[in-house]
Amino acid sequence: MPAYNAEKYIREAINSILVQSYTNLELIIVNDGSTDQTLSVVKQFSDPRIKIINRENKGQCAAANLAYQHATGEYIKFMDADDIISRDFIKNQYELINGHPTWIASAQWGRFYHNDLSTFTLNPERVWKDMKPIDWLVESLQDGPNMMQCALWLIPRNILDRTGLWNEELSLINDFEFFIRVLLTAEQIKFSDKATLFYRSGMQHSLSRQKSKKALLSGYLSTKLGCASILSFENSARTREICANLYQLWHYECYPQLPIESLELKLLADNIGGSNLKFVSAGYTRVLATLLGWKRTKYIKYLLGF
Repeated sequence: MPAYNAEKYIREAINSILVQSYTNLELIIVNDGSTDQTLSVVKQFSDPRIKIINRENKGQCAAANLAYQHATGEYIKFMDADDIISRDFIKNQYELINGHPTWIASAQWGRFYHNDLSTFTLNPERVWKDMKPIDWLVESLQDGPNMMQCALWLIPRNILDRTGLWNEELSLINDFEFFIRVLLTAEQIKFSDKATLFYRSGMQHSLSRQKSKKALLSGYLSTKLGCASILSFENSARTREICANLYQLWHYECYPQLPIESLELKLLADNIGGSNLKFVSAGYTRVLATLLGWKRTKYIKYLLGF
C-alpha cells in the first residue's frame, strides 16, 4: 500500500484489510514522503502483520515496487491508501485461484464519494465473468479506457516475477500499462462476485485528475506501451481497432501541451487502420468545438488556464 498524504482515508483502508476473514496476510505500507499526518496514523496500528516503510517521495509506482520487494506472500494485492475492500474479499479471491499459479482473480467494484459510503453503487461491467485475458482486455477497452484499479486483482507472485513491476516513469494511468502486461502473462482471469472493492472518487488531488505536462506525458507513454503489449500478443482487427481508438483519445488529450506526442499518437492510430473516435465535449466546450474545431477550442482553453 503506497501512501502519500492519505491521513484522511488510510485508517479505513487499513481496517478493511485487518478485518479480512482470510487472516494469513501481511500489509506493507510505504509512506512515500507524506507531508501530513499519514505516518502518525499508520503508527497507531499495533497489528504485527503490518510493516511500515518510511522514505522520501519517489512516486506511487516506486513505492509499490518497494513494498513488493519486502513482501513474502505467494499472492500479491496492490492497494491504494483510500479504498476499501469487503470483509471476504481476499478469502473469495484466494479460493478461486489457489493451486493455479497462472490464474489471476478479479472482483466487482463500485464508486463512493469522499467519506460517504451511502453513495456507493456497483458499476456492473461485461467483463464480470471468467475470461481469457486477451478477451477481457478487448471487452473491457471496447468503449475506451476502463477500470484497472490495482485492488481489484489478486496476483500470483510468479506472474509478477515474469512480467516485471510498475514502470517508475509513469504517474497518470500507470495501472493501464502495468495490468496489460500482467494480465497477458496469465492464462485465465477468474471473477469473484463475492469480492467488492469500494472505490473512493471525487478527491481533488487524485492522480486521475492531473492535467500537468508530466501527467500527460505519463498518459502518452502508458498508452503507447500498453497498446504495444496488446498488439504484440494479438495483432488482429479487434485489437487494432481498440488501440487505434486509445491512440486517438490521447491524441486529443495531449494537445496542445504536447503537440509532438499528440501528432505521434495520431500517426500510430492511422498506421493500424485509423479511428472514428470523435472529440468528446460538453457545455460551452462543445459549442466552441462546433464553431471553431476541437484544436482551436483546446488551445483557447489552455491559454485561459482551463
